Amino acid sequence: MASSRSVDPAELRTAVLAVSSWLRGDGPDPARSELAAAVRLSLKALAADAPGRSVEVRVPPFAAVQCVEGPRHTRGTPPNVIETDPRTWLELATGLLDWPSALDAARVTASGSRADLSHWLPVVRL
Repeated sequence: MASSRSVDPAELRTAVLAVSSWLRGDGPDPARSELAAAVRLSLKALAADAPGRSVEVRVPPFAAVQCVEGPRHTRGTPPNVIETDPRTWLELATGLLDWPSALDAARVTASGSRADLSHWLPVVRL
């Protein structure tokens, strides 16, 4: 039986393809529901690929997940937090942007010793 954290690869790919022309800069802004689906499913896929609760990845206003093995966070602000906007997250999730470049351009904020997702990205390729 699939866990509640697993993602159907076809569903993930469909959601990401729906926003792919926008991500590449040659399409119109996606509908909010399309953008939300792509963000939520790709974050869920990250959590499935990197299970754990030591890092919180936030992509406001759509979702946040806890992932990566290590000390479990239970109260307050986690010691390892990553936050970015939906477009940057989807560029990272699809491999259109790499982790070091996102950090260098200040498109991602990452705090804590475990706040490095480069090992688990991309979660889907376009």
